Amino acid sequence: MVEKVKVENVTKIFGRHPRSILKKVKAGVSKEQLLKQTGHTVGVQEVSFEVNDGEIFVIMGLSGSGKSTLIRCLNLLNRPTEGRIYIDGENIIEFDKKSLKELRQKKIAMVFQHFGLFTHMSVIENVKYGLDIRGISKSESQETALEVLKTVGLGGWEHKLPVELSGGMQQRVGLARALANDPDILLMDEPFSALDPLIRREMQLELLEIHSRLKKTIIFITHDVNEAFKLGDRVAVMKDGKVEQIGVPEEILSSPASEYIEDFVKDIDRSKVLQAKNIMTKPMALVFISAGPKVALKEMRSNSISSVFVVDRERKLQGIVTVEDTVMAIKENKSLQEILKKDYSTTDPETYIQELIPDATDSKYPLAVVDQDNELKGIIVRVSVLSGLV
Repeated sequence: MVEKVKVENVTKIFGRHPRSILKKVKAGVSKEQLLKQTGHTVGVQEVSFEVNDGEIFVIMGLSGSGKSTLIRCLNLLNRPTEGRIYIDGENIIEFDKKSLKELRQKKIAMVFQHFGLFTHMSVIENVKYGLDIRGISKSESQETALEVLKTVGLGGWEHKLPVELSGGMQQRVGLARALANDPDILLMDEPFSALDPLIRREMQLELLEIHSRLKKTIIFITHDVNEAFKLGDRVAVMKDGKVEQIGVPEEILSSPASEYIEDFVKDIDRSKVLQAKNIMTKPMALVFISAGPKVALKEMRSNSISSVFVVDRERKLQGIVTVEDTVMAIKENKSLQEILKKDYSTTDPETYIQELIPDATDSKYPLAVVDQDNELKGIIVRVSVLSGLV
């Protein structure tokens, strides 16, 4: 993995003389005491993390945890009191005005919670605004804006005013405006929190689809644990300006680092977080299609199972055979090809447990987890699906 963003010991203090109280912060004086004694507010304290190229990195926390303060440090809308922020290996804290302007125009873009659209401008004028102020030609900015509007599902709406759009559509315009500059990094500060639940779910799926196509690095802020675990490749949990834990959703669910995180995630619906790849197991028994029924029977006996999946030499799934059919095939001198069954269920590694429940309940065979090339990656037995819910 290629490191895209690196944050090292970033602290942000608000007040008239923030650097003067750094020693007290490092000595462990609480935020409440510092505010009372000095009138300064600690927004972020000694935060460090890395974000990989193409990753969705979610920063999650309750109101006042410091997450929005932190994301604004990443494009220097909030200039850190102390620490370093590297983008592609360059410490942006040291950037002059020209370099910072280029960073914001070309490499990093931000999507805000309340859309931030210009109400007197049409949709396409909003989207190409950043391109226009960069001096991009009218024809090129128009073409780019139309293309990104199609990407976010707003083709044909380019001449409408924001007031004519729903909340979800307005947020799509905000996303399109950020994408128009073709940034490497998208900063998203609670972009869906103002939306109705149904529209919010649609926007989450839309973002995942866009990410799968464009492979942008996304740093996403949310207070919603379900949203965090649905979107994030990795999640950082913040409390009182500090990062409490960083990990993949499954790790945070199964091994919370503190009582605070344990309370934070206790009511989460695990079926909407865990995916097939989290509960599948590597198949201990497999048979190649070129083998005979005797080999298949031996494999089933050795592993105390009553059926076995059959693959080709590239591990592409061909079917499944049962012990009864295999015994019959040996007696009747049939090949594996002749007794293959296809009445099993398959799923891809990214499918959520919630979607697997019907198949796991009804199927008499394990679920086969396959990739887009039909290569067998793992199997899921019914007990794994049900145990994944608790």
